[in-house]
Amino acid sequence: QVLATMEQLEKVSSFQEFVQIFSQFGNEMVEFAHLTGDRQNDLKDEKKKARMAASRAVLEKCTMMLLTASKTCLRHPDCESARINKDGVFHRMRLALEQVIEIVTDSRPNGENEMAPISIYSGIKEFKNKVEGLRENLYFLSKENLSTMLEVILEHTEDFTDSAYTSHEHREHILELSKQAKMELEQLVSVWMQAQNQKTKDLMEDLEVAILKTCQCMNELKREVHSAATSLAADLLKYHMDHMVLKALKITGVEGNLEAVAEYTCKLSEQKEQLVEMCRLLRHVSGTEPLEITCIHAEDTFQVTGPQIISAAETLALHPSSKIAKENLEVFCEAWESQLSDMSLLLREINDVFEGRRGEKRVYLSLPRPGKHNANLKALKPVKLDTEEQAKIAKLGLELHLLTSDVDSETEKWEDQENEIVQHGQGMSSMAYSMYLFTRGEGLLKTTQDLFHQAEIFATEGTKLVSALHAFSDQVHDDDKPLLLLEAEKLISMCKQLQITAKASVQGKSATFTKVDACILKTRNVMTLLCQLLPLGCRLLKKNKAGNGCLKPAPPWKEDRVRTATNAHTPERRAETFGIKSLENHVTNMTFLESK
Repeated sequence: QVLATMEQLEKVSSFQEFVQIFSQFGNEMVEFAHLTGDRQNDLKDEKKKARMAASRAVLEKCTMMLLTASKTCLRHPDCESARINKDGVFHRMRLALEQVIEIVTDSRPNGENEMAPISIYSGIKEFKNKVEGLRENLYFLSKENLSTMLEVILEHTEDFTDSAYTSHEHREHILELSKQAKMELEQLVSVWMQAQNQKTKDLMEDLEVAILKTCQCMNELKREVHSAATSLAADLLKYHMDHMVLKALKITGVEGNLEAVAEYTCKLSEQKEQLVEMCRLLRHVSGTEPLEITCIHAEDTFQVTGPQIISAAETLALHPSSKIAKENLEVFCEAWESQLSDMSLLLREINDVFEGRRGEKRVYLSLPRPGKHNANLKALKPVKLDTEEQAKIAKLGLELHLLTSDVDSETEKWEDQENEIVQHGQGMSSMAYSMYLFTRGEGLLKTTQDLFHQAEIFATEGTKLVSALHAFSDQVHDDDKPLLLLEAEKLISMCKQLQITAKASVQGKSATFTKVDACILKTRNVMTLLCQLLPLGCRLLKKNKAGNGCLKPAPPWKEDRVRTATNAHTPERRAETFGIKSLENHVTNMTFLESK
């Protein structure tokens, strides 16, 4: 439906016709957003989940772009740059829709290989696994196999050594470590071959030393490329965060200064090349497949949005008094600024993975997006805990950490890992873990305001878990059912208290710390209760399956199945529906007769 309506939109020649069709298109996009959100939640493959999230992010931003680009084209039908601008939006939306089709129909089962070549991070991980495997089995792979794996990794390091944006110091270190890695592998192969022929104690000790030295060298190489990529990203993001080029393009466009616009479009093209290169290098060190896909999505966004801003700026310079041309440029600039802002969060996520702060824990990225904070939070100054405060709260944080392990252990005992109770329990455990990291001055929660927001989201997830427990209890008849409901009522009460505490307004250093302490304490209490609820639910489920109780048909729980937040390493942070209401307002307020 969306593709068919898009074709109609592309061919319209009057504002009246465009408004009618776009109104239909907006409704279809809302429905499509719900459907793709459901499919995204259903997907078990994290890689496909991240690809779906990337496609949905493109469609969300492009829907607004399609509106303003089409209006501009209709207002200035003879303007070539306006046509190029509009065509670019339609093309990108089609690519995103094609990717959605591929994911939901699984029509390209081998397509994962086409996404991107292996990253340095994953290459080193696989190489080290093979090397360490020699301790158990000297014959499970050939020396040629190991040499080829190292060659592939070192070829990828050329992305860093050949880059104009890699510092001289990083380049030299990477080249030195690459050379050392070859030497360490040669020594390893030599001892390995000898050990295959004669398995003496001395040779096995030499092999162990060679394995350790090879792995250590690879770790140093990984650390060096990570440092090169992240330091470049931090510098570029800091340098471009003032958006001076975009501001200059808006000003010179309104002035109709074609010469100045041409000058600033060259600067934007240079900025685009820097940011694209940054994304490519970050992908190598991203650490997880979903984060790799997020880097690829970011690279594509900069690659496509840069030329679109240029065509929009050229259109405005040719028609400086056109309100719609000015609005169109604003929309594309906002998309660029939004992607830059997202890169800062992505960089933090990549660093957290590298430093082991996240490990296998899925920290929920439920922090407010830049510019999306609640109005009453604007006056509050973000505060970090000082060393003394961290020391005071350390014991409480440690208790919370131990409880997250207990909850994880209980959720793993459930046979059905897709069960709603399990999903919410895992989500709460992940959020509690991020709050524990905050008490150590680590993780994604950087300020007290971040912590309070996370506590609110945690409490909301708790209320959803209670809803799932009630739905589950409706299906069972057992002596333990009243106990389950009683514990569920306790949980809902605790979550409400936590929400009240998290939302309470405080001022001053002492009051803020007291609120932090209260939030952590109440989160700990919720997690303690969760450790009792999960085994009780699991036991009830097993008893009913075994025939010791009566299990009624399951109601359609899926209607309420919406995750609170998602993997950061991806654009999944978006809400479950696109921002369509603003589009409807645009359509309603569309000005047909625009003064020249």
